[in-house]
Amino acid sequence: MVLSELAARLNCAEYKNWVKAGHCLLLLRGCLQGFVGREVLAFHRGLLAAAPSLGPRAACRSGSRCSPRARQFQPQCQVCAEWKREILKHHTNRNGDIHWGNCRPGRWPVDAWEVAKAFMPRGLADKTGPEECDAVALLSLLNCCDHFVVDRKKVTEVIKCRNEIMHSSEMKVSSMWLRDFQVKIQNFLNEFKNIPEIVAVYSRIEQLLTSDWAVHIPEEDQPDGCEHEAGVYLSESQVKETEMELLKEKLQELYLQAKEQEMLPEEILNQLEVVKEFLRNNEDLRNGLTEDMQKLDSLYQQPPKTDSKEPGAQTSEGKA
Repeated sequence: MVLSELAARLNCAEYKNWVKAGHCLLLLRGCLQGFVGREVLAFHRGLLAAAPSLGPRAACRSGSRCSPRARQFQPQCQVCAEWKREILKHHTNRNGDIHWGNCRPGRWPVDAWEVAKAFMPRGLADKTGPEECDAVALLSLLNCCDHFVVDRKKVTEVIKCRNEIMHSSEMKVSSMWLRDFQVKIQNFLNEFKNIPEIVAVYSRIEQLLTSDWAVHIPEEDQPDGCEHEAGVYLSESQVKETEMELLKEKLQELYLQAKEQEMLPEEILNQLEVVKEFLRNNEDLRNGLTEDMQKLDSLYQQPPKTDSKEPGAQTSEGKA
């Protein structure tokens, strides 16, 4: 039953394109993690060398009073105020939205990753290192922190592609879109010709996107896809893992958009219903996403808070 559901899904070329693009983002995430981790440590060391007073002996004096909320951060102690100034010096988006709510400022003197999260999208407060982040978080760090010497136009092109994948309500992309995506992701990877683990992924992504991407399904007479001699073969579990990762990320994106009221409730509910219908027809995926679906559903099962003691608390609480 599970294999026949997978075969049916992959019979839709545009859905298979969507999964292939998502698989490339997973490969991209994997090859960036080590590089980003090393560079964040180097960036933190550089900050401390330039301003020794911000080092491990410095400590936040105000505790919870220095806790940021969403995009708002008004430091109540000298150490956190100085750190905020240093971060802004290196932020390419210093006059725009910065998701301070990702960070624990009291950890900035000793934890490089807490500093890195000030350069990332909202929703990453609980992430403790690059291995816990998705591709767009790492790409945003490269784009927003001037420590990284990279063609930022190439970075933003890949970010836009990722957003188009996540925001595809039907979870489908055309073959023309996929070819354009291949050009953009390879242009980006060309920025890192001296980083072996990133160079190694270039050919894997090229092979994946230009192949028929056949999938071995033992109960079938032939692997999925024609011309299987030229295919890149993945196991059923590898494909399923990619699908699950993509769907989890899509549901998390919907959750954050709903919580921050970035979309009308009707639009969120319409997109959620499309995912629910898809999962009703694919039990093998549905069973692993119950918790994610319930989390999103819960936003619409509670009446809006109109009498909060803190003005604006509802709209700002989810921004991170």
